[in-house]
Amino acid sequence: MNNPLNRRRALALGAGVAGALAVGTTPASAATWQLRWSPTPSADGLNAFEGLEDDRADSHTDVKHIYVEGDHYRFDMHTRDRDGDDRQRNESKGMRSGSTLHKINKDQTWRIAYQAYWPSSLTATTKFTHIFQMKVQDVGGPLWTLTPRQKSKPTLTVLTLRDDDSNTEHTLADWTPLQNKWIDVEWEFKASNSGGYLRWVIRNGSTTVVDGRTTAVDLWRDINYLRPKWGIYRSIESSGLQNTYQLIRNYKAYQLV
Repeated sequence: MNNPLNRRRALALGAGVAGALAVGTTPASAATWQLRWSPTPSADGLNAFEGLEDDRADSHTDVKHIYVEGDHYRFDMHTRDRDGDDRQRNESKGMRSGSTLHKINKDQTWRIAYQAYWPSSLTATTKFTHIFQMKVQDVGGPLWTLTPRQKSKPTLTVLTLRDDDSNTEHTLADWTPLQNKWIDVEWEFKASNSGGYLRWVIRNGSTTVVDGRTTAVDLWRDINYLRPKWGIYRSIESSGLQNTYQLIRNYKAYQLV
């Protein structure tokens, strides 16, 4: 390096590297999934939710239908329970961590995952039986639902809402093979009128039962924020209704930021 020419070349190279770094060659940060909500039943209890809709009509007084049971949350439904003349509803709504209420706002992308246990007594019905809903806070009907329906055979479906307020029914899988075991459920979605999408994944152990996606869905209303609901919401206008329940554990909600 005693050669003056070599020294000049080294200085020029160093200046070039420094100049390149100074001009903003640092890559932009890629979007990542950040965990927002992961309640522990024993510690958080029912405070994990924004609120409960537990026998609002007082049809089954002095009975709690939503409660912690071991490592999971339990949602009971009895044939006598009512939420209006023709339906039943025992659901939790929203996501809360301590004093923080997690709101799903316009154009945000979220992933919500959990494990569900659906017993044989939770029968597919000819009318609606929703075991998950995504709704606008305190306004209107659901943007999508997870719904076991009695067709030619019991079938798990997703009902999505389109821009014209019509519903599209997506067939996911046979219902019976998914019962009496823990099933992984995952939703990924962008809460938008334009450019929104919904993806659903159902896994039975290591087997992916279905992995579907649609953009033909309206996932925003310019009114309030979105919030998920879990439990059982069903019509009484179907035969074969039984006392039943749904178990949920390992809730997790991530936001893409």
